[in-house]
Amino acid sequence: MSQKNEKPTLSGQRIKTRKRDEKEKYDPTGFRDAILQGLNEAGSDLEAVYKFLDSAGSKLDYRRYGETLFDILLAGGILAPGGSLAAEADPSKVSHTDVCIFSAQDNLETLKSYAQVFTKLIRRYKYLEKTLEDEFKKVMVFLKGFTPEERRKLAKVTSILVAGGQIPASVLANTLQDHLVRDGIALEFIMDVFQAWLVDKDSTSLWGALRKAGLDTRLLEFFPVSKRSQENLIATFKLHGLTQLLEYQKAQENSFVKKELQQQVFTRLKEKASVKEIIPIVKEYMIKYSLPEPDVAVLLWTSLMAIVEWNKKEELVAEQALKHLRQYTSLLSAFTQNAKAELALLVKVQEFCYDNMNFMKVFQKIVVLLYKTDVLSEDVILKWYKAAHSSKGKSVFLDQMKRFVEWLQNAEEESEGED
Repeated sequence: MSQKNEKPTLSGQRIKTRKRDEKEKYDPTGFRDAILQGLNEAGSDLEAVYKFLDSAGSKLDYRRYGETLFDILLAGGILAPGGSLAAEADPSKVSHTDVCIFSAQDNLETLKSYAQVFTKLIRRYKYLEKTLEDEFKKVMVFLKGFTPEERRKLAKVTSILVAGGQIPASVLANTLQDHLVRDGIALEFIMDVFQAWLVDKDSTSLWGALRKAGLDTRLLEFFPVSKRSQENLIATFKLHGLTQLLEYQKAQENSFVKKELQQQVFTRLKEKASVKEIIPIVKEYMIKYSLPEPDVAVLLWTSLMAIVEWNKKEELVAEQALKHLRQYTSLLSAFTQNAKAELALLVKVQEFCYDNMNFMKVFQKIVVLLYKTDVLSEDVILKWYKAAHSSKGKSVFLDQMKRFVEWLQNAEEESEGED
């Protein structure tokens, strides 16, 4: 009788998966339903809304469904790509709530109360801070999918949260999508944000937030390409009552223009261009951008002193400096045609000599040279000496100038005596 061969078997210990280690199915709809039920029970009482959200955080997975949570608080339901509310397969099932920003009254006080719910929520659950920032970056891209009224409410809440430090101003850069800019939606939205900000905050804080986010230099990017001009920017800001911001914007533009002019002058000087060639370039910038003469005088001094590699020996730098400046006194003279420009230049010379130690003993010689070549007048030198000097190296430079100032005063008295 033949014996039946036993089949080989695998032996070993079977490992059971613990319940807590099993990955829970991703179910944003189930999370949504739980949140909607609690919000609808709380109704328009935002204190009750926050109490529900606060306690629900210990039962519901905010860490996993944070985006869904903020979708609901903003738009009333889960946002589909593009900004519309995700459709529910069962039409009889509740899939959205009116307890949200988009359904709230369009007034700043009501929207501040909603923003306060966001603020308290991210303070209670710190890990939601980044989720909230990401949510606002996302909805900025979806602006076209919202109604004009919803965009206005979103702009106001964005302003409140950025001003309060709950989200960074950099989220506004996400509105710079080609289609949003082209259709004027990005510009309209940013204007609404600015207007809401200035209701309670000042223009200084707003400009500071824009500068921190790197948006202070990008304001024209919010305009459609065909309307990107300084004239349109000024007209639009005035139309929306944002004239305070124009001062900061003008200062920003002037700063950029001055850097550009300084580079132009520096390049021409390096190329050994004549003073006659440089003067028209500077004058053109002054006229085109309304640059004040005092600023130009200071800019020219900076450029002149930057093109030279100065001798490190103190006893030799005086001769080197005077020889160099003698070539360009007519350039400085062309842009010190009023007392303010002369004084701005003189103070700049003082600060330069203080900041560059080898020039400490050269200050008086430079001033005398500029006086003899009609760059500086005696009235401005006397005014500087008496009260208008900088605090930098004050005692050293006043002492250096003492004898020359006395000579100027005596010469003035003699002139008056002759009259």
